[in-house]
Amino acid sequence: MNTTLLIVNFIAFGLILVWASYEVIQYFRRKNAGEDLTAEEFKKEMRRAQIIDLREKDEFDAGHILGARNIPFLQFRQRMPEIRKDQPVYLYDERETFSRRASLLMKKEGYTKIYRLKDGYDKWDGRIKSNR
Repeated sequence: MNTTLLIVNFIAFGLILVWASYEVIQYFRRKNAGEDLTAEEFKKEMRRAQIIDLREKDEFDAGHILGARNIPFLQFRQRMPEIRKDQPVYLYDERETFSRRASLLMKKEGYTKIYRLKDGYDKWDGRIKSNR
């Protein structure tokens, strides 16, 4: 086998290994940045929390959890100061992807009461509101 090809394969394998390790670490950091709540747990205490819908405005307008405020994930960093640190924050999106990322950002900024809707809005069976 050509030595150059062997070196290229070794470097490629190393990069893939580094990338995979980074993704695993990020997964656990995001997972531990907040607590996942089932739909029933979410419903039980949601009146005492700030409910943030991380989906885009058109998705929010099509239907959202009653009492939720829309802060699309792409605007989240800029709009995070709108969210109070002294009250629980309930996050949700379509499936949990953005809520995990948002919870990590919040934890870095000193938020401590961060909760996410397990399985996201797709599995929500509670009351909703539509702006259409």
